[in-house]
Amino acid sequence: MNRTDKAAPAPVLTTPWSDIALTRYPEDPRDRLRAWDAADSYLLKHLAEQGTDLSGAVVVVGDRWGALATALTGTGGCTPTLISDSYLGQQATYANLERNSRAGATLLTTRDTPPARVDVLLVRVPKSLALLEDQLHRLRPAVHPGTVVIGTGMVKEIHTSTLNLFERIIGPTRTSLAEKKARLIFTTPEPALTPDPNPWPLRYQLPDDIGPLASGTVVNHAGVFCAEHLDIGTRFLLRHLPNDTGARRIVDLGCGNGVVGTAAALTHPQADVLFTDESHQAVASAEATYEANAAGRAGTARFRVGDGLAGVADDSVDLVLNNPPFHSHQATTDATAWRMFTQARAALRPGGELWVVGNRHLGYHLKLRRLFGNSELVAGDPKFVILKAVKREPSGRRGAQRR
Repeated sequence: MNRTDKAAPAPVLTTPWSDIALTRYPEDPRDRLRAWDAADSYLLKHLAEQGTDLSGAVVVVGDRWGALATALTGTGGCTPTLISDSYLGQQATYANLERNSRAGATLLTTRDTPPARVDVLLVRVPKSLALLEDQLHRLRPAVHPGTVVIGTGMVKEIHTSTLNLFERIIGPTRTSLAEKKARLIFTTPEPALTPDPNPWPLRYQLPDDIGPLASGTVVNHAGVFCAEHLDIGTRFLLRHLPNDTGARRIVDLGCGNGVVGTAAALTHPQADVLFTDESHQAVASAEATYEANAAGRAGTARFRVGDGLAGVADDSVDLVLNNPPFHSHQATTDATAWRMFTQARAALRPGGELWVVGNRHLGYHLKLRRLFGNSELVAGDPKFVILKAVKREPSGRRGAQRR
């Protein structure tokens, strides 16, 4: 694209009320993934066909990129409250509301106190069954016998266990016929229902062969990756973490429950450690895990929800530790890993190191070589590799390379 070219127009979703332009966040004109799918369209179509009263307290849970929020805001006097765990999803929602001149929506995180009353509850079924369980428990006190409760998702996202959660926590549940591989969930609130207590957050103890966090305590809020046990990639990285490298500023990038950053904090007692993730649930988990294992150490710890290392000063970090995701909701993509690697290169000082663990087949060593000019295999097994890339002196081409 040259300097005179204009950005491509945002893709348009046709809703029963109007056309709306929607993008994901961060915006990338090369990204072919849309900011909505058939599950969003199916739910909006049903609300319009049923003439659902949207003038009361409407709560939308898990709207991925703001498609539901943007379509509903201002429709029939609707001023919805949106609850999301995703920082990136919230930023997309803000941008899409502004792009379509929609005002009046309230955006909350999964860590905020939910509304006291809900007249219409719309749930975009998340990938994590645990997050759905937690959110239904948190919202149940606000639901009354007249509340309209509708879930939506693609057929492959809705399982018997999904329906059981709605039925066990809210009330009797049924599903619609499938339409364009999407399905709706209809639940009737049952006031006499007494569900079991919310089991989240979950705490468990690590094994005694896990390096600096041996026998340590992990705290997981609902929705965090591998919330009920330590995933094998993180386990592999913990066993090969560098000891005190002299690093004074360390980042646990995509921190999840914070076990990697906490382990690094224990092996670098004087270092300042930044835990960052785009998930509010993850950052809350990381803070709790750190407090359970490393409170009182000399160095500081900071916890930030955001887009990776965006906003962190260039040339200011000594060591970045990263176990990047390779999914965005149901889509397999390397876009997040590439963005994390690019951000890490900018934030690292010359001589600073990025340590990455990933599935061997993902080929992260190729991306690191393109960005850093080097990639060293620290450890490997048949499934995982740990790679180290060192930032060299500035070459004038920082971050210019692309896939």
